[in-house]
Amino acid sequence: MSRIGNAPVVVPEGVEVKIDGTFVSVKGPHGQLEYTFNSNMIITLEDGILKVARPNNSKDNRALHGLTRALIANMVSGVSTKFTKELEMIGVGYKSSLSDGNLVINAGYSHPVVMEIPKDLNVEVPQPTKIIISGIDKQVVGAFAANVRKVRPPEPYKGKGIKYSTEQVKRKVGKTGSK
Repeated sequence: MSRIGNAPVVVPEGVEVKIDGTFVSVKGPHGQLEYTFNSNMIITLEDGILKVARPNNSKDNRALHGLTRALIANMVSGVSTKFTKELEMIGVGYKSSLSDGNLVINAGYSHPVVMEIPKDLNVEVPQPTKIIISGIDKQVVGAFAANVRKVRPPEPYKGKGIKYSTEQVKRKVGKTGSK
């Protein structure tokens, strides 16, 4: 039995869920998300509780059971409370800013890196070395944050680069010199 797949998803106040077979639409105070799941999954809504069931114990259905439940739970929590990722920039001259709907990053290259912000994300730069990405779709938030981090990943010797605020960078000792 799938521990994740069998866990019910509680729909909070102010969130409206519509199910049409395997098409699920979730509408809340922050927006609306829609997704069509695999036709083998059985999705039901009773008294504000969403449940996902599988028709049999085949390997494919067992794999889809927990995935479907987790995706629905992320949809429900995304429209009720947004997902956020915080990134920090460490390094001399490393800074970021917003310009015309783009995120401009100066990270030690000869040119600034300009990244277009997806329309369903909200990006804030409260300080030049801090970037806050928020949105209702967990996958889009995480993918954009990973792309921003990929501009200059943290290096292990001095710790310079772009890292998540909760990330711990393992530092290496480096050369000790002669004698």
